[in-house]
Amino acid sequence: MTEIRRIGIVGAGPMGVGIAHVAALAGYDVVVHDIDASRLARLPQSLEANLARQIKRGSLHDADARAAQKRVHTSPELRSLADRDLVIESVNEDEEIKRKLYESLKGVLKADAILATDTSSISITRLAAATDRAPRFLGMHFMNPVPMMELVEIIPGIATTPDVTATATEVARKMGKTPVAAQDFPAFMVNRILAPMINEAIYVLYEGVGTVESIDTACKLGLHHPMGPLALADFIGLDIFLSIMKVLYEGLADQKYRPCPLLIKYVEAGWLGRKSGRGFYDYSVEPPKPTR
Repeated sequence: MTEIRRIGIVGAGPMGVGIAHVAALAGYDVVVHDIDASRLARLPQSLEANLARQIKRGSLHDADARAAQKRVHTSPELRSLADRDLVIESVNEDEEIKRKLYESLKGVLKADAILATDTSSISITRLAAATDRAPRFLGMHFMNPVPMMELVEIIPGIATTPDVTATATEVARKMGKTPVAAQDFPAFMVNRILAPMINEAIYVLYEGVGTVESIDTACKLGLHHPMGPLALADFIGLDIFLSIMKVLYEGLADQKYRPCPLLIKYVEAGWLGRKSGRGFYDYSVEPPKPTR
């Protein structure tokens, strides 16, 4: 297996910050790259707040948190990734954006570097074909929020070599996660199971069978889920969730994966959930108020 000491992360959104968090706690030297300077500027504060929550819960010592913070660096320049052993891409769930990034990384990454994507649904084999290193490319699908969720799906593409898969698996373990192998099919395992359930909850709302509040309450109490499916969709981001449903619908050609028209309308309206302040709930008030 390749020895991983230095990790690069592309994307300073919530997932990128979360991956940086667990990588730094695991002892890796971390560089986070993003073209958005404001995201990079906010990263240290976000990281500190996340670590502080762990300290408050008693799951982390203050000295370990300070050491982890010192291991995380930010850079607006792609060339900052040139010495990284593993680079994890965590940009928007948009295949064209990812492909453009991979094109930009050609000639930047060292020859033996592993490139991983945190995509939640897009074909690993197809993404690998846009890189200059298909044998050293794979999926590492972290769950959100990364510091709290134990699972990482490890998804090799058709060209991924076994040693690269083994290396990524060991990195996930060192980060304190439980790696689970998944095959390269649309949405992999977790989202292939979860997304249709959330989509069906949106259909139940769309058809007037229940309200936002009654659907989420029923699922929390009746299924013992910690969060209702509509609140969860808002947490994920309705635009991201719609992209997952489109991958399932187009990739598997099955009507059961057809995105609910109400979901499409919400995304068209810019009602994307928590990040936009409005989705199935209105987050401008506390507690959030159902919008239907």
